[in-house]
Amino acid sequence: MRDELLRQAKRVVIKIGSSLVASRETGLSAERIERLAGEIAEVRAQGREVLVVSSGAVVSGIKKLGLREYPKSLPLKQAAAAVGQSLLMWAYEKAFERLTLRVAQVLLTHEDLADRRRFLNARHTLTTLIKFGVIPIINENDTVAVEEIRVGDNDTLAAQVAHLVDADLLIILSDVDGLFTVDPRKDPTASLIPLIPEITKDIEQRAGMSSTFEGTGGMATKVRAAKKVGEYGVATLILNGTRTRLLPDVLSGQSGGSLFLARERRLTSRKHWIAFTLRPRGHVQLDQGAVEALVRNGKSLLASGILDITGHFDAGDPVTCAGPDGKECAKGLVNFSSEILARIKGLKTADIQKIPGLQEYEEVIHRDNLVIL
Repeated sequence: MRDELLRQAKRVVIKIGSSLVASRETGLSAERIERLAGEIAEVRAQGREVLVVSSGAVVSGIKKLGLREYPKSLPLKQAAAAVGQSLLMWAYEKAFERLTLRVAQVLLTHEDLADRRRFLNARHTLTTLIKFGVIPIINENDTVAVEEIRVGDNDTLAAQVAHLVDADLLIILSDVDGLFTVDPRKDPTASLIPLIPEITKDIEQRAGMSSTFEGTGGMATKVRAAKKVGEYGVATLILNGTRTRLLPDVLSGQSGGSLFLARERRLTSRKHWIAFTLRPRGHVQLDQGAVEALVRNGKSLLASGILDITGHFDAGDPVTCAGPDGKECAKGLVNFSSEILARIKGLKTADIQKIPGLQEYEEVIHRDNLVIL
């Protein structure tokens, strides 16, 4: 199953970690980028479409600006990103030009992905570049992003790009071999797990956090990314990008890395967008009857099943839903603002219809805009 899946993957998103292309001491590694570009060219020669999500801009900028430590303030980090992004893109441009391949820079923020119109525009841009044989080099737009519009880390960004372009496979290149049974730095008996059919609680607990200066994520962010794209039907392969030729060799059928399989039941693009791209603006607590209607029977959410609400949100905003025990069970786009919902919670539809000016929808969240978590 593993070999067949890897061989058949046509559209591939490759995420390149910061530690592979830059360090605080030496700055950007043009030699490493040239080697990775050559391997990506081999992947292209296998008949695949490739998009690259590359970290490394901030770390490259730190060296260029002569900073002694990772910037703590947002303006300093954005300055480092601005300096480093141009260096990073120029290195990719030169490396791929030697291979007669064209590249394009694409910078995204969470706001670009959270707005459905901008999400679709980004999809059209990327797919058009692919049709022209151009390799998109994608990064978060750190020079303008503040906390509210940041994706957070490039493992998450890569997962969202895989969804954005309907990829067949997400490959995360890092400085680790994959997911192990235990932490190999602490236990010499640790063994690599080559195939993970399902991301269980046990698998999530095995994922530790990175302690390197260059990385903002770790195995935990990689497993979360694999879980997100798995819901959309995309498998994830974690590989050690420091090992020469491992990328094209594994895609040709050789052993290496950890492959996370996707779920057979695939969410639609819209529902995956609701579940994993949008950030909730509020929270709705439901009674047990409403939870069962949503989870077991596939019904829409009605006001009669709502016990309480928290947060301030407008109609059309994403909210999470939880049962009486506080456990989240669903997420969706709400049809009423928090002010109106506070007035109609617990009421039956017939009673809401008697209130002038309030009855616009029968459902608080329609099942077409609702995702079971």
